[in-house]
Amino acid sequence: MTDFTPDDRLVEDSYPVTELPLCQLRLMDDARYPWLVLIPRRPGAVEVFDLDDDEQHRLWQEAGLVGRALKEALGGDKLNIASLGNLVPQLHVHVVLRREGDAAWPGPVWGQGRAEPYDLDGLAAMRDRLLAMLEGIDALRLG
Repeated sequence: MTDFTPDDRLVEDSYPVTELPLCQLRLMDDARYPWLVLIPRRPGAVEVFDLDDDEQHRLWQEAGLVGRALKEALGGDKLNIASLGNLVPQLHVHVVLRREGDAAWPGPVWGQGRAEPYDLDGLAAMRDRLLAMLEGIDALRLG
């Protein structure tokens, strides 16, 4: 996993949380939604098919496990998992916990209003909560 660098826009719009076996896990800087991004640490990967079969399986496994933990820990009405990449071509997967009545409900979160950045205390609290949530998922540590 050499030469991996997250796209500059992902770095600008999010904060690192932890490293999973395949992906770097980041928190989007928008306090309106619990919104995570998984970025496979594979240089040059743009599409899911740029990963080998095992890595493709691992990507969706990590997204599903993180999403389940997020929904169980924070509650919510719907979990959105998506890989778009129209603005940022580097392969990445969004995991967004949605609640009825949130700022974009029922539409997609992209392009809805202005992001509400975390303040330092809110960011630290959310990151700590995410790390605690992930500690219980042994399957994430399996490589």
